[in-house]
Amino acid sequence: MSISVPAPVRGFFRRHPRLTRALELAVRPFEAASKKVVFGCKMCGQCILHETGMTCPMGCPKTLRNGPCGGVRMDGRCEVIPGMMCVWVKAERRSRWLPWGGAILKVQPALDWSGAGSSAWINVLADRQGKEAS
Repeated sequence: MSISVPAPVRGFFRRHPRLTRALELAVRPFEAASKKVVFGCKMCGQCILHETGMTCPMGCPKTLRNGPCGGVRMDGRCEVIPGMMCVWVKAERRSRWLPWGGAILKVQPALDWSGAGSSAWINVLADRQGKEAS
């Protein structure tokens, strides 16, 4: 499930980088506050919550974006932090309840770390998903 932003909106953001940056500075604190509390968001700038059962995969100690590592314990707990449930076990379980639950099967591109800390909302509008976002 990818988010489609109309070409005129993407073009507007490309033509106005200063306005885009100002909007980023205004939006980022609200995005961080809401998504961190509700979803455990790590503000990677390339949000895939809608494809991972509304679970932030960046909560994985190994920051794996395409599924669990080979070290998930039999009870679904993390091999790095045994007291923590594997992020991907939670994501798979939660995705069962979503109408677009099959989206969890999509192979995700590697994270572009240059966008870490930026607003995923603005990156989507400016068509910067998977590109330099800061």
